[in-house]
Amino acid sequence: MDDSSKDDLVQLLKRLGEYLTIKMSNLFSISPNNLSTRSVGFGVIVGLTIAIVFTWRLMRTPPTQRRRQPKRQTQRPSSSGVNHTGAVLAASGVNSSLEDSRTQNVINEFFLPVKPTLGQLVRQKLSEGRKVTCRLLGVILEESSPEELQKQATVRSSVLEVLLEITKLCDLYLMERILDDESGEKVLLALENAGIFTSGGLVKDKVLFCSIENGRTSFVRQLEPDWHIDTNPEIIFQLARFIKYQLHISPNRAERTASNVFTSPTLEQFFGFTDRN
Repeated sequence: MDDSSKDDLVQLLKRLGEYLTIKMSNLFSISPNNLSTRSVGFGVIVGLTIAIVFTWRLMRTPPTQRRRQPKRQTQRPSSSGVNHTGAVLAASGVNSSLEDSRTQNVINEFFLPVKPTLGQLVRQKLSEGRKVTCRLLGVILEESSPEELQKQATVRSSVLEVLLEITKLCDLYLMERILDDESGEKVLLALENAGIFTSGGLVKDKVLFCSIENGRTSFVRQLEPDWHIDTNPEIIFQLARFIKYQLHISPNRAERTASNVFTSPTLEQFFGFTDRN
């Protein structure tokens, strides 16, 4: 590290120390002179930790980026030293302002919150759950009734990324009531065309079909998942005593029937995915 870089580092750490002192004073609503030994010790530890990080960043930055030397310009000699002195003071003020701005930018960058990934959001919301059962109609598919499945099956594009992320983290089972075998084939084909069987961890054997609505209740009871996702409030109510967590998908804000039952208009909104766009 050359002399100019050392000077930059010293000035940066000095201004950072002043910044932290002011922030700590405001945080504890006391003046710097009245800080206790414990508070000062805490500030020293925090300051030292951040200083190490800044030092590491500064050493990694190429010298050409750390300090750009201004081009020398030939100036006419002045008849008096007044203009020269004024120029020096003005340049000093500009440099000080630039240093303050650079220090503040580095501090802002360091404390900038890191946006969690979709995988982290899914893991957090599911509370590390490892097995999930989910209804298809009204959650994964655009259709909302078994009668509609006799005509077509369409995977909701907005839920696809969330669904694929769940398959990476959990053992996922999809289930639905159908009126005929052709409806089941349409559902499997729609899921396959959406890439769920190839991009995620879901296999066709984990897509379950039944002929009655309560058939889903039997499936869930047998699988004993950590989470069950459904649109039918009656099934949600029946399973509340047996399943650790449930998510009720409902366009209307329904009352929370139990402490382990959550409500959301869509699956993707429950994970905050729509807020990321």
